[in-house]
Amino acid sequence: MKLHHFTLSLIALIASTAAVSQTKAPEPPYTLSYNVGVTSDYRFRGVTQTSTDPALQAGIDFAHKSGIYLGAWGSNISWIKNSVMATDGSLEIDLYGGYKGSISKDLSFDVGMIRYQYPGNTAANVTGFVDANTTEVYAALTYGPATLKYSSSTGNFIANTNSSGSGYLELAATFDLGGGYSLTPHLGHQTVSNAVNADYTDYALTLGKDLGSGWSASIAATGTDADKTFYIIDSKGKWISDSALLVGLKYSF
Repeated sequence: MKLHHFTLSLIALIASTAAVSQTKAPEPPYTLSYNVGVTSDYRFRGVTQTSTDPALQAGIDFAHKSGIYLGAWGSNISWIKNSVMATDGSLEIDLYGGYKGSISKDLSFDVGMIRYQYPGNTAANVTGFVDANTTEVYAALTYGPATLKYSSSTGNFIANTNSSGSGYLELAATFDLGGGYSLTPHLGHQTVSNAVNADYTDYALTLGKDLGSGWSASIAATGTDADKTFYIIDSKGKWISDSALLVGLKYSF
């Protein structure tokens, strides 16, 4: 009897130990991630920011399990010098933060604010323009693979005078094609307050590939119906909203 009881106790102890060992580790309170990449042409809402030249980009993201997030991202640019004809402004730094949450199983939301900062830019020194630094608030709803998002500037928008309240409505979706491939169609419409011929629609189709070990690649076809009388050819002789094929490579860690 004693041996039988000992055997049962030993079996129970082993089973209990195995169950504990298989328990999932608790979710960390936050995550911190980094990324660095290159692209053949940096486009913002269909408009080139680098006069169709390549860009080096990097970012950092903090995400708390409560839904709060913060981040910073940077890229070289040339539009302030080549399109506005300012003397300084070759860097963009985006600072953003917000809150994400779930409404139901398939429906989630995202609200936040982003600051597009162009350190040392002298756009305000050029007649007809103002400081390029811009702040937007945004709200988004995601259902399944699709996201609908609206952004509105709280002050002047990207060096345009009297342009507070400019808005951007966009619809995008990401489809998993299997094998590490994804397909992302995108459609957006930009309005610029108190500017003639400035409103336009942009569109893009991006094919992504997860290469493993933190590496990913993409190729995107993008275009706009922007008016050439407003989105003029820059100092390098290029129309800043022309159609383009973009390729990119990114490493996330």
